[in-house]
Amino acid sequence: MPIIREHGAAVVALTIDEQGQARTAEWKATVASRLIEDLTGNWGMRPCDIIVDCLTFPIATGQEETRRDALETIEAIREVKRRYPDVQTTLGVSNVSFGLNPAARAALNSVFLNECVKAGLDSAIVHAARIMPIARIPADQLQVALDLVYDRRREGYDPLAKLLELFEGVDTASLKASRAAELLGLPLWERLKRRIIDGERVGLEADLDEALSQRPALEIVNDVLLDGMKTVGDLFGSGQMQLPFVLTSAEVMKAAVNYLEPHMERSGEAGKGKIVLATVKGDVHDIGKNLVDIIVSNNGYDVVNLGIKQPISAIVQAATDHEADVIGMSGLLVKSTVVMRDNLAELNSRGLAGRWPVMLGGAALTRSYVEQDLASLFDGEVRYARDAFEGLRLMDAMMAIKRGEPGAALPALRQRRVRLASVAGQGRGPGSDTGAESGGEPAVATAVRSDVSSTEPVPQPPFYGTKVVKGIPLADYASYLDERALFLGQWGLKPTKGGSGPSHTELAETEGRPRLRMWLERAQTEGLLQAAVVHGYFPCVSDGDDLIVLSENGSERERFRFPRQRRDRRLCLADFFRPRSSGETDVVAFQLVTVGSRISEATAELFAKHAYRDYLELHGMSVQLAEALAEYWHARTRTDLGISGADPDDLDGILRVGYQGCRYSFGYPACPDLEDRAKVMRLLEPERIGVTLSEEFQLAPEQSTDALIVHHREAKYFST
Repeated sequence: MPIIREHGAAVVALTIDEQGQARTAEWKATVASRLIEDLTGNWGMRPCDIIVDCLTFPIATGQEETRRDALETIEAIREVKRRYPDVQTTLGVSNVSFGLNPAARAALNSVFLNECVKAGLDSAIVHAARIMPIARIPADQLQVALDLVYDRRREGYDPLAKLLELFEGVDTASLKASRAAELLGLPLWERLKRRIIDGERVGLEADLDEALSQRPALEIVNDVLLDGMKTVGDLFGSGQMQLPFVLTSAEVMKAAVNYLEPHMERSGEAGKGKIVLATVKGDVHDIGKNLVDIIVSNNGYDVVNLGIKQPISAIVQAATDHEADVIGMSGLLVKSTVVMRDNLAELNSRGLAGRWPVMLGGAALTRSYVEQDLASLFDGEVRYARDAFEGLRLMDAMMAIKRGEPGAALPALRQRRVRLASVAGQGRGPGSDTGAESGGEPAVATAVRSDVSSTEPVPQPPFYGTKVVKGIPLADYASYLDERALFLGQWGLKPTKGGSGPSHTELAETEGRPRLRMWLERAQTEGLLQAAVVHGYFPCVSDGDDLIVLSENGSERERFRFPRQRRDRRLCLADFFRPRSSGETDVVAFQLVTVGSRISEATAELFAKHAYRDYLELHGMSVQLAEALAEYWHARTRTDLGISGADPDDLDGILRVGYQGCRYSFGYPACPDLEDRAKVMRLLEPERIGVTLSEEFQLAPEQSTDALIVHHREAKYFST
């Protein structure tokens, strides 16, 4: 222990005492408590640096004294986490299945691990390749394994005997073969449909060859494969299938269509329908639009994908040239919602509103903004698409109307749930449906300053001016990666609705983290990451709502004007800096980070190759790695300024801004004016790390982010 304390190491503590290895939950928890109290009280260890192994024993030996060992371990983990939430737990999982054949061990280990994770297990020693997602374990095997883990014996039923019976003569290879045989046992058309649903590519071409001997290629696509994609859409819509598996199905669909395409007879008949998709002018974000492309194109529609930063003139020209049936516009930025409004007005003025129905999508849009505000000013039909499958449903409806199908109609425009108070002279934006102006605390004159302290000590920066840092190792910033934002927000690993399927925690363990490890390794070995930072410290003062960045001689170098809250504390970013009238100078930091352009090129290559799941995952990881790099560098800045003493010990605390100061990115409520980026560019000169600013004030590469760093202890995120 003296050596451990000297080096600040973590420890793994096994639940073994003078009597031997603890067998019951109570015994295990008691031993764990003794260990933890000794390590924290006598050796000064932090609870988070203690890893308790509650141990497990084989439960398939047939001995009576071992039958409850798995259950006791699960309950012990739950109790240790209840008593000591910050203590970590680990477990050597495979010991539980010792004595069984490999196929049975894989099933039992997977089920046992899943139950331990539910109880609070933090880490495990496992052979990851031999752990199966719970959803892929046959129902009978799953139930028997659970019965064995929880010792649910009853008269005439012993789960151990049943498990041995189920896996008699079965090995892992034969298990895979049996699943393949089950697929091959289906009738041809059902088998092809199942291949689409399961994303099973092995044997696809042989099945398509057999299918071509019986039906025309186009009929196979329309009547069989598209039916499989429809089932995929239904599963996704009901929450029973996560986005990565949807994209795997789309990859198989694309491969099938490509294989059949040479066999399709060209006729003069129009296709199922055609849509022009574009990210609007000024916006470089295309992941949402590309997902719509993937889903719509793999459901039989033709897609003309124009890419990013497209003006309305280019969209109209493409819709005309390609004889499109529908226009789709996308954008992530708040500014893009205004561009979409202007684009609809332009279609009105050109007399084209009735020619193409329009669907709009993007993170900054709301349904009420599109289907109330924009629909009221647009002379044609416009609808909001929350995700790619809603876009597909809208495309189906729009084409059914065009074909004159009886009863075909677009979904009714959604009405607002909250009544808007009229504000004279103000236009509505996508956030206007919050009802913020109706009732509540009255707004006050924005000139009134907040109550933020103006006597906060000013830290001494390590230098004034800027510095460039290139070649930052992935290991330095990977620990700041927000897995929840990546798995849920970027990769779509969301739990199934109703709780019948795997939880987010289970999906993170079985799908998220293994894929993340793979991508991090690939990014390293293939040289996809070019992490770099340009950062600097500058003297400054505030003047009302303005932050003034000073030159070395005290003259004004740049001036930023920030909005002030109209209610609450009436906060403004400028309030966090010494006022000019104080006669003192403050310090402000700016940073701009990037993971480079190579990873953007790699994602584009994956999309072009129809590797849809890989495209989604690599793009999402690159975006979150840029955020992780920004978070890491902000931590470095706090250390440089001598204000890191309050930094949390864990990532959750960091992500909750549990430190002193705050990092504000341009385009968000506290500093919404993207044109201010031009001033940051002049201060930091990020061309030195390969980052440029477009005419629409977007950073390129996309996986780049800038920020203004405030040191004031009262600085937190706020809306204006």
